[in-house]
Amino acid sequence: MPLELLRKIRGIQLRTQRLVTDVFAGEYESAFKGRGMEFEQVRNYLPGDDVRHIDWNVTARMHAPFVKEHREERELTVMLLVDVSSSGTFGSVDKSKNEIAAEVAALLAYVAIKSHDRVGLIIFTDRIEHYVPPKKGRSHVWQVIRDILTFKPERRATDLAGALDYLRRVVRRRAVGFVISDFLDLDDAAKERLRVTAKRHELVAVTITDPREMELTPVGILELEDAETGEVVSVDTREARLTQGFALLGRRNRDARAMDFRGAGIGQIDVRTDHSYVDPIVRYFHARDRR
Repeated sequence: MPLELLRKIRGIQLRTQRLVTDVFAGEYESAFKGRGMEFEQVRNYLPGDDVRHIDWNVTARMHAPFVKEHREERELTVMLLVDVSSSGTFGSVDKSKNEIAAEVAALLAYVAIKSHDRVGLIIFTDRIEHYVPPKKGRSHVWQVIRDILTFKPERRATDLAGALDYLRRVVRRRAVGFVISDFLDLDDAAKERLRVTAKRHELVAVTITDPREMELTPVGILELEDAETGEVVSVDTREARLTQGFALLGRRNRDARAMDFRGAGIGQIDVRTDHSYVDPIVRYFHARDRR
């Protein structure tokens, strides 16, 4: 592995550790409280105990009231579904969408493993490029992070529906799935799979957006290439009608996407490549904790 890439990975590891310690301590655990309640013990009834928790079998046998105690089953399975299709290679600021997506995935992986949850990974384009089954442990999560940061996809296009189908096949028990993508081509099949998958797993859509996908800077004639199809068009960004129409289309697409996510019953985190990705993640954790 090239030395420059090793340094980059190590830098992200250190930054992720600091963020989890300084910013995310307790936020994630409060937001994701576990799969349910696990029986722990039976004890004597005390004044103020909920009568619904009385264990009637033990009470009858002991001729005194006893209640069941449960504790929260904290361990979760967290799946990271990372879209590495060619549209993610675009970047008009310091980092591309794929680079930001990798850092977001690394942060979510580390915060989950610090809470003793299992973490798995699905890297996809229009096929499943790489799968890491969910496991626990620090060495495992660093391997997941390295895979995310170093992976080189073989394909260019995107098939979110196929990735969600794969998730349902390989992860049977309920999990939390963070789907990290630019969601530029959210077709009907993908929308339907989001709704279906959200009935089994808890999904959170993490949308990565570059500012130039929302507005054009008037710099003259530009050639714009579709990274997934290779189609090229020339546009004159000095034309006010063009730039205004482009911005309007960007807002409409954003609003329609948000409506699709709400309709599917999934969470939303919006990340821009020119802003910190920490703030929107923290806001989502806070909002989810208040639900």
